[in-house]
Amino acid sequence: MSVIITEVKTKKELRLFVKFPMNLYKDSPYYVPNLYFDEMNALDPAKNPMCKYSKFVRFLAWKDGKVVGRVAGIINEIANRDWDHKEVRFGWFDFVDDREVSKALLEKVIEWGKSYGMTQISGPLGFTDFDNEGMVVEGFDQISSFMLKFNYPYYREHMEALGYEKVIDWQEYRIFVPEKVPEKVSRIAEIVADRYKLHVRNITKRDINKEKYGQKLFDLINRTYCELYDFTVLPPEVIDSYVDTYLGFIDLRYVVVIENEEGKLVALAITMPSLAHAVQKGGGYLFPFGWWHIVKSMYLKHEEALELMLIAVDPDYRNKGVNAMLFNELIPRIIEGGFKYGESNAELETNNKVQNQWDLYEKQLQRVRRIFGKSI
Repeated sequence: MSVIITEVKTKKELRLFVKFPMNLYKDSPYYVPNLYFDEMNALDPAKNPMCKYSKFVRFLAWKDGKVVGRVAGIINEIANRDWDHKEVRFGWFDFVDDREVSKALLEKVIEWGKSYGMTQISGPLGFTDFDNEGMVVEGFDQISSFMLKFNYPYYREHMEALGYEKVIDWQEYRIFVPEKVPEKVSRIAEIVADRYKLHVRNITKRDINKEKYGQKLFDLINRTYCELYDFTVLPPEVIDSYVDTYLGFIDLRYVVVIENEEGKLVALAITMPSLAHAVQKGGGYLFPFGWWHIVKSMYLKHEEALELMLIAVDPDYRNKGVNAMLFNELIPRIIEGGFKYGESNAELETNNKVQNQWDLYEKQLQRVRRIFGKSI
């Protein structure tokens, strides 16, 4: 029987869309599901503020009466304006090992994108860089991090067979925690703090919720990352949503903030105890017991891994050694927490400044993930 593609229009169909990878990867020890309620909200135009700035469609693939694949099509109007291209993104792309299925899904996204005048297709990408993005092309023998998703090796084979080419790669590293802060880092941190009159500020939940410090954090992220590949500068209402989503539960002991003498935020490092095994145990659900596994991993009994979510330095303070201040403060906290290693976020292969910061530490390349694309 041939593949049938249908558009998701009802809440029931959306649940099928969200649950499909949970079934596809149920036997994989390396896959970490997204939290079900987060996915439902991200894929609901009424609950995701980025839908105000995007055109959006969701498709399911059916064969023999069963769901065999899914994909979302996204036209990000902010990114298309800022990067001066006409790109339709494909994301939330999962499928069984059947080339007829992957081809039919991507062709449907192309057809939809061309109806709005798009001239190229790229992905996997989400609405913003805080959604899942990139397809794993190397490193299939380790559990995924909570923030970055695993996929089967056959995904790459399908993309290449369908004529898609590499656009850009991200690299993920495992950085092992040293016994103490490297002397070079401590020395530079002291010099930089004195020269530029910088200090560490210990922020609290009250700062984030009452004094709008969370918005300041994301404003810095916008300024820091706006020049990197296809980055979407986050509008204010999207920032508000992300503050609630990402900062509402995070353990602030593993967040480091640097300010100048006027109290301006100039640098930050956001890390968190890994939730990979905790979310696996809950199957991606908070209830009935998934919430307990998450709370336990966050606050009571950490896993060995820490997720290095992001580092941001104000463009005015780049190349001045401010990163040393972040690590000089963060490493003792990580050692005290008993972590053995950190899992980096996906780092662009072209972003040498970010990758060079790990040269003082023992590290190993864990995964490579890729954006595929072509003209349409």
